[in-house]
Amino acid sequence: MSTTIEISEKSDAGKAKAPMLVAPRDQGGWKKGMAIMDFVLRLGGIASALGAAAAMATADQILPFFTQFLQFEAGYDDFPTFQFFVVAMAFAGGYLVLSLPFSVVTIIRPHAVGARLLLIVLDTVFLTLAAAGGAASAAIVYLAHNGNDDSNWLAICSQFTDFCQATSGAVVSSFVAVVFFVVLVIVSALALQ
Repeated sequence: MSTTIEISEKSDAGKAKAPMLVAPRDQGGWKKGMAIMDFVLRLGGIASALGAAAAMATADQILPFFTQFLQFEAGYDDFPTFQFFVVAMAFAGGYLVLSLPFSVVTIIRPHAVGARLLLIVLDTVFLTLAAAGGAASAAIVYLAHNGNDDSNWLAICSQFTDFCQATSGAVVSSFVAVVFFVVLVIVSALALQ
């Protein structure tokens, strides 16, 4: 006598599979790469913005005239535009330093939208500030190099060469910072897609 129990096999042929409601997420490969590029761009922006502010703030030259008691001096604080430039670039560089932790958050959590959205808004604000400071100072540097015959402004760079070189370098560095800001905005916009 046998004590076997027969079990019939169930067939899945008649059953339909439920559709997948949530698309599987990629592991954040390209978004993590964009976040790392964002961090590196911020480091480059810090160097160029703070370098521009430091170069302009230290731009100073004294020319003796006849005696030691009568001298001509050119300094950044003689021009309100250059003072605005130093403040604007220092704020832009300081913002980039303070934004580094948020950039690290986007590396750790590449799908975090809040941190990325905050960065893109603030990057746009400081892009505007850096561009305004750089453009205004570029106009003054142009006048220092070439003068303006219509308004009888003389070119001072033939006498104050060191001052003009320092201010010109600071303006170029500020436009490098502006390029970093533009690329940061583009990278953040692409990562938000």
